[in-house]
Amino acid sequence: MPGPFTLPSFAKINWFLRVLGKRDDGFHELCTLFQTVSLHDTIHFAESDVLRLTCNDPFVPTDESNLIIRAAKALSESKGRSLRAKIHLEKRIPSPGGLGGGSSNAATALIGLARLWELDASLNDLLPIAKGIGSDVPFFLYGGTALGAGRGEVIEPIEDIHEQFLLLVTPDEAVATCEVFDRIAAASLTKTDPESILRVCRLTAESGDLRNKTLANDLEVVVFPAYPEIDRVEKTLLDLGAAQVLMSGSGASVFAMFDKEETRQTAIKALDLESTWRKFAVATISRNEYREALNIAF
Repeated sequence: MPGPFTLPSFAKINWFLRVLGKRDDGFHELCTLFQTVSLHDTIHFAESDVLRLTCNDPFVPTDESNLIIRAAKALSESKGRSLRAKIHLEKRIPSPGGLGGGSSNAATALIGLARLWELDASLNDLLPIAKGIGSDVPFFLYGGTALGAGRGEVIEPIEDIHEQFLLLVTPDEAVATCEVFDRIAAASLTKTDPESILRVCRLTAESGDLRNKTLANDLEVVVFPAYPEIDRVEKTLLDLGAAQVLMSGSGASVFAMFDKEETRQTAIKALDLESTWRKFAVATISRNEYREALNIAF
């Protein structure tokens, strides 16, 4: 086995998120554009005679409810072997926050443990496992910019979008994703034909120019009335000069796109008045940067 090593576990934002309707399996059909950003957790891997997860954040569970443990067990079972590891998670991505922290942790665990256990694991080996863990997990086997369809698990990498002056703001709100999707009714969804929305999503994604596009997250119509603080974050960021502002995933995090560093720094300083809002200056992470950081060989 290789010696102990460490991997970053990057956050994501959704440049847009459209809900196309409810599926027969109870999930919602989505069209979204994923993007990895530089905010990340750190995961340490080491050989051990037991499977054990620890975390620097006492509020993060380390039992089987943690997706890292689920990923480890699923990968071990897929190979028909009883494999063990000592894993330590340094948490920085707000959770819950709509930034995919848990899903990213799971995918990074699959990548890291395949390396630690010296498994001959290809993307085709890991994708079914990732899909079984959660809808956003498959994206984190790719990184960069990618279209997500189905429940979000059908991934199509596209040309990377590069944005250097992003700001993430996470208010002190715990939004339950399941409750958000339960609340979204047919009346809340766009009346446009789903196929038309898919075409618009693809055109928007492939244009690469998001500054001059109308970005939409269909979940905002449900989240904002229930969590007005998130709505206030968006309005505040617009007032502070952001070129684009949108809630990521089901919230509570909001991302803002700025034209230059000076404007972003002015916004960060102004937000110091909001003691319960966490803020992170980030940039996009391209697919090549992502693969290099995680030492992805497949």
